[in-house]
Amino acid sequence: MPRILLVEDDEALARVMEFNLRREKFDVVRARRGDTAIDVILRTEPDLVTLDVMLPGMSGLDVCREIRRRGIDVPVIMLTARGEEFDRVLGLELGADDYVAKPFSVRELIARIRARLRRDGRQSSSFATCRFGNNEVDFGRFTATRDGHAVDLTAKEFAILQLLVRAQGEVVSRDRILDEVWGAGEMLDSRRIDTHIVNLRRKFEDDPANPRFILTVYGEGYRFAR
Repeated sequence: MPRILLVEDDEALARVMEFNLRREKFDVVRARRGDTAIDVILRTEPDLVTLDVMLPGMSGLDVCREIRRRGIDVPVIMLTARGEEFDRVLGLELGADDYVAKPFSVRELIARIRARLRRDGRQSSSFATCRFGNNEVDFGRFTATRDGHAVDLTAKEFAILQLLVRAQGEVVSRDRILDEVWGAGEMLDSRRIDTHIVNLRRKFEDDPANPRFILTVYGEGYRFAR
């Protein structure tokens, strides 16, 4: 599972972030001070770092600068409570990949983390290719087959199926599908999501009316089963 390093001195916020990331099947490492964060990065080799700007010992901007000076290419998402454009621009100039302003939605942060990991190709390799029944889906190449024949999927269908597969059998709510596939704050009728699920079943299930792989958990959402 992807490893996320949280560099955050606000203990309450760090606990909330860690709890939600672990629930989403991330491995989580924490550091409270900027002057120790680099050693933690070298020791644990995270797949992504969330880095608060205001830290004791060494600022997040200085940590980011030092990470890049050493040639460490780990993706960095800056967390800042400051509103000045200068701080955000400086962070990006120093090598940060993205930034999120406090206060932020944890769902938004997780969506940003997933998007950055996908963009950098750092998602766990166990989710690159999925085989179930007579189906095979390669999420890296955006290809799918059924009984050896190509299956055409839309970008949204790929994204929904990948989200369900990565949940490893856990229920994925419609709200989470909306946030991660369409984006936080997008207004969408839940029936639109249901339509995509119906289409996925039609393409991969022997009996779409009695699905084996893409299951409905009534009142909760959807679950993928092999």
